[in-house]
Amino acid sequence: MMDEAKPAGPCAFVIFGGSGDLTKRLLIPALYHLKRSHLLPEDFALIGISRAEMSDEEFRVSIANSLRELSGEPIDVADWSWLASRMHYMSGDLENAATYERLKALLRRTDVDHRAGGNYLFYLATPATEFAKVVRQLGDAGLTRQENEQWRRVVIEKPFGTDLTSAKELNRLLLDVLGEDQIYRIDHYLGKETVQNLMVFRFANGLFEPIWNRNHIDHVQITVAESLGVERRGKYYDATGALRDMVPSHMFQLLALTAMEPPTCFEANASRNEKGKVLEAIRKYTPETARQNVVRAQYGPGAVQGKPVRAYRDEPDVAPNSMTETYVAMKLTIENWRWAGVPFYLRTGKTLAGKCSEIVIQFKQAPLTLFRGTASERLVPNDLTVNIQPREGICLRFGAKIPGPVMHIGDVEMKFKYADYFQAEPSNGYETLLYDCMIGDASLFQRADNIEAGWRIVQPILDAWAEDRINQIPIYPAGGEGPVEASTLIERDGRRWRPIGCKD
Repeated sequence: MMDEAKPAGPCAFVIFGGSGDLTKRLLIPALYHLKRSHLLPEDFALIGISRAEMSDEEFRVSIANSLRELSGEPIDVADWSWLASRMHYMSGDLENAATYERLKALLRRTDVDHRAGGNYLFYLATPATEFAKVVRQLGDAGLTRQENEQWRRVVIEKPFGTDLTSAKELNRLLLDVLGEDQIYRIDHYLGKETVQNLMVFRFANGLFEPIWNRNHIDHVQITVAESLGVERRGKYYDATGALRDMVPSHMFQLLALTAMEPPTCFEANASRNEKGKVLEAIRKYTPETARQNVVRAQYGPGAVQGKPVRAYRDEPDVAPNSMTETYVAMKLTIENWRWAGVPFYLRTGKTLAGKCSEIVIQFKQAPLTLFRGTASERLVPNDLTVNIQPREGICLRFGAKIPGPVMHIGDVEMKFKYADYFQAEPSNGYETLLYDCMIGDASLFQRADNIEAGWRIVQPILDAWAEDRINQIPIYPAGGEGPVEASTLIERDGRRWRPIGCKD
């Protein structure tokens, strides 16, 4: 895709929160890689905005140091010099109208100096509480107005709301200023090659689409496991928890891509329409069914890959009696023709046995009549695993006879790995997403109704938890597979979780 793609058109890229961690770790490296891939426009400017006082040159040096540290390899001098020469910085209070007037003047200069063409991409790498305020100020300054074929777009990071009410209100505030086509609600998971390949795998191969339904699939498991704890995010995480942090965004997007119907074409609204239908078809919890089908837990002390880990409540900026969940697992059902009766099991958590994001499609067991009375009377069901990270690829497991005079069947695996087949290293997903923002392709971004549909599923869980007012929460040891309660959730249906940890 990258070899055939053309450079984006002229634009200025403005980052609110320009001196922050997200900018240094993900956004600037993504822009640098886009330059290396010849996908940034020649007529390009970058403006970083935050409260800290610094000059353009200090900003460039700070970003360069971070890029060298994170890349672990030499930086191409020519490409970095090109990008750095187009980088500018301004300090300002994001709630002060004067900041936006100064930004307006700086953008006019970039239109002249860098021929940005009046096309502006605003990236809100700020706390979520700032999203609506910044957009309102941009609107008041006239910076969101599109005219004379000049476009203005705003990228919104997660979390997009903290519940259904706040998500609806944020959508309302944004849509008071912007058109839906100007809003790009970003989820970096959707930029990963394997996630995008899921649609190609399903809809471009006549082999798999005919069996992608309730007649052949027993159940689906979606896992997003992290080996790290909350690190320096204790204050944010303790007010958020695993459910809000991961489920309405990452987890439901993976579920929707797995379960959606074929779109009429590969166009933004066509695919988003089908994803929205999946979320709307998920059976809504009642407080009682939420308690039966959702598990929450919190990590205690332990060891991850031989390294000691302290309990969540001992992490910096975490309340010593915190009831915030760092793990959540749930069972969902989709009430439509394709998926009726097929359970979807989702789980996500911190300080688990390994870092692994995957989708496992387990097929129904083959009839056993042929193998009765042999050593292979009980067969292991076939499954298909889509590995999203850290090793991007797809693995199909099936049975084959083990050589010898006795009928023994063993599991064999057919594996496809991006790094081996395409000699490509996995990216963090931001390269694809930032490029799509610049060219105006919203296919991999969430729409307002999709966001609200996700929160509609989660809201009864939040309501049940608020009603319960617990003073104890299950504790699972760091470095393991998660809480016993999560195993019970799936084992009561006669199934088991796949072990956490991606294999080569």
